[in-house]
Amino acid sequence: MLRAIGHLTRLARAAWVLAREGVFAEVNPEIVPPAVRVPLALSRLVARRDAVGLEHRLSRAVGRLGPSYVKLGQFLATRPDIVGVAAARELEQLQDRLPPFGQKVAVATIERAFGAPLNSVFAEFGEPIAAASIAQVHRARTVSALGEQDVAVKVLRPGVERRFKRDIGDMFFAARVAERYSPEARRLRLIGVVETLARTVKMEMDFRLEAAAASEFAEKTQHDPDFRVPTVDWDRTAKEVLTIEWIDGIGLSDVAALRQAGHDLPQLGRIIIQSFLRHAVRDGFFHADMHQGNLFIDSQGRLAAVDFGIMGRLGAKERRFLAEILYGFITRDYRRVAEVHFEAGYVPPVHTVEDFAQAIRAIGEPIHSRTADQISMAKLLSLLFEITALFDMRTRTELVLLQKTMVVVEGVARSLDPRLDLWSTAEPVVASWIREKLGPVGVAQDVGRGLASLGRLAAQLPDLVERSERLARTLEATAHGGVQLSPLSIEDIGRAEARRARWGNAALWTIAVLLAALLFIG
Repeated sequence: MLRAIGHLTRLARAAWVLAREGVFAEVNPEIVPPAVRVPLALSRLVARRDAVGLEHRLSRAVGRLGPSYVKLGQFLATRPDIVGVAAARELEQLQDRLPPFGQKVAVATIERAFGAPLNSVFAEFGEPIAAASIAQVHRARTVSALGEQDVAVKVLRPGVERRFKRDIGDMFFAARVAERYSPEARRLRLIGVVETLARTVKMEMDFRLEAAAASEFAEKTQHDPDFRVPTVDWDRTAKEVLTIEWIDGIGLSDVAALRQAGHDLPQLGRIIIQSFLRHAVRDGFFHADMHQGNLFIDSQGRLAAVDFGIMGRLGAKERRFLAEILYGFITRDYRRVAEVHFEAGYVPPVHTVEDFAQAIRAIGEPIHSRTADQISMAKLLSLLFEITALFDMRTRTELVLLQKTMVVVEGVARSLDPRLDLWSTAEPVVASWIREKLGPVGVAQDVGRGLASLGRLAAQLPDLVERSERLARTLEATAHGGVQLSPLSIEDIGRAEARRARWGNAALWTIAVLLAALLFIG
């Protein structure tokens, strides 16, 4: 009970901040559930009189709520199906920047992590050059048998794990209440959204996992001639400290410097798009935070990525889904796009392939009638969200990072070449993968994997038969005797359900403005 009170108190404060900044002022009461209309009206009464445009309201409110909510806001920017297209666009502008913490705190963290004085770990250790909600980065130098090397050192912000754990607990509480009482929340899988955010943040706060991700990413891309991943210094990496090769290059945010250095900007745009698709479709492992601040062009003209705290993974099923969807749009084979959705089980079988293909055509044909600079992956995704909602397609949480990264990558590439043709750029990568994986060689590989799976299953058959017999005996005994509950147990269950109902109603009123209005904002 005390924990629930804590959740409600903090969520009520979050709702107050959003209401005070006027975030809900433009929400149409007619499109929200009846239970939300009264708190929505009350939220307008407390809104600041000097509240400005939606974008300023939203960013100011989320910024006031702290780093956990900034992360949530950035995450929800990938989900226009939840917050609406307008709100998603504004949330994309949120910057995860905080003032740096003290140099002495960073030094103490490093010395505690390695059990040694700073000068025995790094020959030089500079002041912070960038700071965010989870960590800050310093430039340093190491000396070893291989010589001197400049490195980037990432140090965990003190106290950040406790704060994020508390705030994400509040978000879980809100999502569970919303899914219990709202069919729309269940369709959008709000609990899955928070789970994905929690996993992402948890992995971001253990730099050994980020180091492992960078190492795996480097291994998978080592033969890509136009892409580079910096080397991890494992001897100087711990849970709270990550040391990685320093990248000397020009940031993709400095377009003027890239142009002055003689780089082919349209070609760089194509490299960015093709690299991302290659990593997602070919490897099923991609950098999920590919904004300009994390991308550089080195002296050899290679695209170099940094910051591997957020990585995305796709299984074989999702990679095939992505490749065939993209290829279907490229070739205007809308029926195949629809069939892939049904084969993957993403669209309920109560709908028909023909109807879904018709809806997909409504998205694809306008794209092919426009010039290259008018085709937006962000717009395509927004339209897909609308169509999938019409066909009761439940949100796939494993595709959330992919969707978000596609939009970000498009923006980075377009900043270098506003007339970039996304489809002709994507076609060589996607077509090559389809020929390799869905052609004769790919079919033979699938058959081989299937036979191997059958072999493993055959080895497990005796154990499976024994467990099946035990289960059958248990079910038979239950069918004859039933499940017996004592009067005391029945009474306890009744009391628990009554308490749950009371807390559910209280929670609904407390977080109605915070959650349900977000479902319809924008």
